[in-house]
Amino acid sequence: MGGVVLVTGAARQLGGRFVRRIQRDPAVRRVIAVDAVTPEHGLGEAEFVRADIRQPMIGKVLAQHSVDTVVHLDVTGTPLGSGGRTQVKETNVIGTMQLLGACQKAPTVRRLVVKSTTSVYGSAPRDPAVFRETTPVKSLPSGGFAKDAVEVEGYVRGFARRRPDVAVAVLRFANILGPTADTPLAGYFKLPVLPTVLGYDPRLQFVHEDDVVDVLVLASKDARRGTLNSGTFNIAGDGVLLLSQAARRLGRPTAPVLLPAVTWVGSMLRTAGVTDFSPEQIRLLTHGRVVDTREMRGTLGFTPTYTTAEALADFARAHGPGLLPPQRLAAGVDRLAAAVPGLGGPQHNRKEQGPWATPR
Repeated sequence: MGGVVLVTGAARQLGGRFVRRIQRDPAVRRVIAVDAVTPEHGLGEAEFVRADIRQPMIGKVLAQHSVDTVVHLDVTGTPLGSGGRTQVKETNVIGTMQLLGACQKAPTVRRLVVKSTTSVYGSAPRDPAVFRETTPVKSLPSGGFAKDAVEVEGYVRGFARRRPDVAVAVLRFANILGPTADTPLAGYFKLPVLPTVLGYDPRLQFVHEDDVVDVLVLASKDARRGTLNSGTFNIAGDGVLLLSQAARRLGRPTAPVLLPAVTWVGSMLRTAGVTDFSPEQIRLLTHGRVVDTREMRGTLGFTPTYTTAEALADFARAHGPGLLPPQRLAAGVDRLAAAVPGLGGPQHNRKEQGPWATPR
């Protein structure tokens, strides 16, 4: 890691946490925190610059401070404040284009870390059981944050070709959970009753917000073996949970809905401002998604502190018990399963879980 680090998306919880954390690294002399709005949380001794990355001003910030490491966290699926989907997309795509253009012209920039998502793989009925970073995607996302991330990664690859002297790391995060996580899936899990797709029980992976900060710090510096951490990496906690298992552990009852009606339910929740129940999230809650993390461990050298199940448990502790105590709900399900021979819940989309499985 160099001496001057610029972080975009500093007004968000994740950006603020990373800014405060990176200041503790003895190799870092200055941290420049950038966002279009003033953050409500503290940033320690970092210098905050109010700047919209969609505007050319970001280039002046890079030059003025002789930035050598850029950590781009302003790629997100949720609006900040009163901003809507249009503003989010413009920041994700246009903002990334403008930032990369500025980085290309900045001779001092030597390292770029970009926050991405495993949503780039999409969620479809004929997907492979496990996605690797090199797995060809059968059905690219057609909209929403996932499509933004696909476009962002395309621009990053173009930048890497034009500036081969810059080490570029793209981190594809699974669904982020934790006490302060503000992701769409976190909003879904906070609902008192979880709408699910009738006949489907998707496999899910989570990554704890603490692990997100830790891996961002690691990716921003030289690797243990003296080489730069460059490449694309899936980031997720060990293990897999079915949606039904997650609901029981949260103490949330589920409300199975026929697939054609799920879009209407999602639109109603979105209009009411309850949660961003987007079409891409509906596909995730229908078909699920699991990624391979061998590159994260072997090449990047990162081992998450939290498993998928532990990340969910920490989220549950922070947001209180659901309507049904998890122990009582699990016992009731077990009694029902024992009383009705052959009852095992939805069988659709239960692909072989292999070594990524987590017991109930």
